[in-house]
Amino acid sequence: MDRFAELKAFCTVAATGGFSPAARRLGLVTSSVARLVDALEGRLGAVLLNRSTRSVTLTDAGRTYYEEALRILERLDAADEAAADGAAGVLRVAAPVTFSTLYVAPILPALRARHPRLTLDLRLDDAPANLVDEAIDVAIRIGSLDPQSNLVARKLAAHDRVLCASPAYLAAHGAPETPIALAAHDCLQFAFGAGRRTWRLQADDSNADAEDVEVRGVVHANNSEVLRQAALGGLGIAMLARWLVQRDLRAGTLVQVLPGYRVNPGPMDVGLYALYPASRRNSTKIRAFVDLLAEHLAAQDLGDHPSAPSA
Repeated sequence: MDRFAELKAFCTVAATGGFSPAARRLGLVTSSVARLVDALEGRLGAVLLNRSTRSVTLTDAGRTYYEEALRILERLDAADEAAADGAAGVLRVAAPVTFSTLYVAPILPALRARHPRLTLDLRLDDAPANLVDEAIDVAIRIGSLDPQSNLVARKLAAHDRVLCASPAYLAAHGAPETPIALAAHDCLQFAFGAGRRTWRLQADDSNADAEDVEVRGVVHANNSEVLRQAALGGLGIAMLARWLVQRDLRAGTLVQVLPGYRVNPGPMDVGLYALYPASRRNSTKIRAFVDLLAEHLAAQDLGDHPSAPSA
């Protein structure tokens, strides 16, 4: 039996947590995937997966083998790219939904034109993806990152947030002139975990201390586009990413509130990043996608957009 097919089947089962999802990803029937993994275990004389009716997990031996097998598949993928002399094959990208609608979708025609042999598999979800477990090549992350030796984090743009409201809301309720005045307004809040109900503001003067302001409001949502629509509808003041509302601000359908302040729900050092495995830093297809996205974001005037990746 094909040893490469065995490795790929095993790694996909381990990444997806089951034979059925692995079969769907590989385009095979479940029984074929099971036979490939059984053949691999039989050839090795070792049990690599714990199987139950509810889940499939790695044994200790399976975890060690999985890490080595992934390296083999990554090296083979790199060799294929080098031989193909250009970006080719399947590139799996995980990214937030609204961001992808606004900034990833528009680059698809150019990506196709530049790299016709590249197939893009987009996984859109606002929850962070696990690159290893989900076999993701590139993940787009928004926020602050802790350095990880096994990942490269390339900053694509700043992730400035702004406070904004519709002209109608401000005409009816007035514009707050100080951070503490936000407490008297309807504030449209992103549904963060742990019931966070504070906004952090810091005057543009870099020596100023940040202020945490308790806010209230009748609309909470775990989707920023919903909050944008609520703000446009005059329901209150929202804290939203500049990349989401800059067109509204330019059109005047939303107005920035407290423009002399930086705002964020937590740490101020946030950005928009492309994450990919350190072992894939020379991947042609990863570089093709990330470079094009970085070019597009730079043209949108979203803030700083350093080009040098960091591990």
